[in-house]
Amino acid sequence: MHERKTNGAEPPAVIGLMALAHVAGDADLGPRFLALSGLDVATLRERAGDPVVLAAVVDFLTGREADLVACADAIGVKPAALVAAGAALAEGRA
Repeated sequence: MHERKTNGAEPPAVIGLMALAHVAGDADLGPRFLALSGLDVATLRERAGDPVVLAAVVDFLTGREADLVACADAIGVKPAALVAAGAALAEGRA
């Protein structure tokens, strides 16, 4: 997986998009997210910028600490920043 380091000041929507890219690019996480969310690939592509979908991605990652930590590491943010971005997205503060 391509590792991207951030400067720590990305808006929640950017962090959410990076998390989505991480999940979508992972052979285990991608299919699991689609199955649990009820989304199909076409709908996910269509709604990729939707804060509700991005919040759902972060929520999905918080379901397993190992997934959350691995994603945060891969996109170059602290796990707490990823969780905070998900909360902001869920609250419409993207």
